[in-house]
Amino acid sequence: MAALTVVTGFVPALAGAEADVTLSVGDAAPKLQTGKWVQGDPVSEFARNKAYIVEYWATWCGPCRVSIPHLNEIHEKFKEKGLVVIGQDVWERDESLVAPFVKKMGSNMTYRVALDSKKDSEDKGRMAETWMEAAGQNGIPSAFVVDKAGRIAWIGHPMELKDGLIEDVLANKHDLKKAAAEYTAKRERDIKMRGYYQAYGEAMNKKDWTKAEAALADMEKALPKDDHDTVGSMRFQMLLAKKDVPAAEKLARQLSDAYPAEGMLQNEIAWSLMTHKAIAKPNVELADVAATRANEITKGKDPSILDTLARAKFLKGEKEKAIELQTKAVSLSEGKSKESLTRTLDAYREGNLPKTGGGN
Repeated sequence: MAALTVVTGFVPALAGAEADVTLSVGDAAPKLQTGKWVQGDPVSEFARNKAYIVEYWATWCGPCRVSIPHLNEIHEKFKEKGLVVIGQDVWERDESLVAPFVKKMGSNMTYRVALDSKKDSEDKGRMAETWMEAAGQNGIPSAFVVDKAGRIAWIGHPMELKDGLIEDVLANKHDLKKAAAEYTAKRERDIKMRGYYQAYGEAMNKKDWTKAEAALADMEKALPKDDHDTVGSMRFQMLLAKKDVPAAEKLARQLSDAYPAEGMLQNEIAWSLMTHKAIAKPNVELADVAATRANEITKGKDPSILDTLARAKFLKGEKEKAIELQTKAVSLSEGKSKESLTRTLDAYREGNLPKTGGGN
């Protein structure tokens, strides 16, 4: 359960169709229509002498949990320089879980936190509607940077937020025209990518490896080089689906070495090498390297990655280390995830390797 495996029929969630998007970089930020403030002083409107990050998240979102400490580091670094960070809870299944979640995060989540404004439990929420939906953002975590003039300066995944961007926005040096053009180009590229992803998914379903590889090649041509790890991940899964294990392991090593800072990719590689049914004998050493890299990137705070690393250690014969890592994973998880991780921990304590789905 540790990694999201790219399987047949997989089509990544991209932003909505361009015609549906009414909010983009360069536009005036929509007004704040939050619900109850869970933490920090309420913010009713954007002040012209401050910059803002409005970050969308939910308690059930694993990637949100990973990105929160990074966002908090930005908050701590720039809060005295005019930056206000708002953690905007959206799409929450049970809002009673938000306050306990924030309390548990403690020093890793010290910025302002607000619930969304809803008429009833079925309401999607004003902030989700006027910000996320308007911008075509259908996945969380997602962050919006608002400059001192009240304009959207940046939209993206909070883990991609860099100090340089914040410094430029605070100093009124951010090139908004250039940023808007780059964001529009990215959206257009994302729309174009839909066709490639669809072609890849259909080819994988039919086990037409030639067409699947052709779709991947088209993706590589369309994507910036920095984003080729996504294509590499999909090619890795295709090779496993073909049961070409030697080629898959060779590519896995290349990807792990080429993208040492991509935690989710490292985790996927490690988990697949240990659990995919095409692999008769897991490459434990390579899995351990990738899982260790993933854990270092996330600073030991992602339970799914800790779960992956624990499995690698157990397979290497390091039972006590596996139990230690799995215990930490359990402590960082909640709900059904916690129950699943606890069962895995019990298996390790009994000296058994837990079963998994094993991939395709």
